[in-house]
Amino acid sequence: MKVCIGSDHAGFSLKESAKKWLQDWGYEVEDFGPFSEDSVDYPDFARRVAMAVARGDYARGILICGTGIGMSIAANKVRGIRAALCHDVFSAKATRQHNDSNILTMGSRVIGPGLAQEIMRTWLAEGYQGGRHEARVKKITALEDEMLTTKC
Repeated sequence: MKVCIGSDHAGFSLKESAKKWLQDWGYEVEDFGPFSEDSVDYPDFARRVAMAVARGDYARGILICGTGIGMSIAANKVRGIRAALCHDVFSAKATRQHNDSNILTMGSRVIGPGLAQEIMRTWLAEGYQGGRHEARVKKITALEDEMLTTKC
C-alpha cells in the first residue's frame, strides 16, 4: 500500500518516527514535508496530502500537527477526503470500519509515540465494512456534491 505523510512543525518529530515505522512495516511512503522543525502553516501540508489521496495517487494519508484538529479540518475541505482525528485505538478501528476514512490525523502534543504507533498500525490494517455504513458514507459524498451546486 502506498501511503503519504505530512505534518507541521509541531508534528515534525512524530512524523519522522511514523515514516520509519511505516517503512519498517513494508509500506511505500512518500513524505510531503516539512523537512525541518521551522514554523510552517499546517493547511499547506494538509492540502498536499489530501489532494494526493483524493486523486488516487496514494491509498491513504497520515497528517500530524500539535493537536490533529487543524489538519483534520483542512484535509476534510478536499472533496473525497474523509480525514479522521484519532487519539485512541478504538476510534482508529471504528473510523476505518464505519467511515472508510482515507486520512488519519493525530496530535503530537496529545499522544506519545507508542500510542501513535498502535493507532497507525490499527488504522492501516483495518478494512471498511460497508453494509449498513455504505448509505452513510454515500450521504457524506452527496453533501460534497451539494456544496458544488448550492449557493449559501
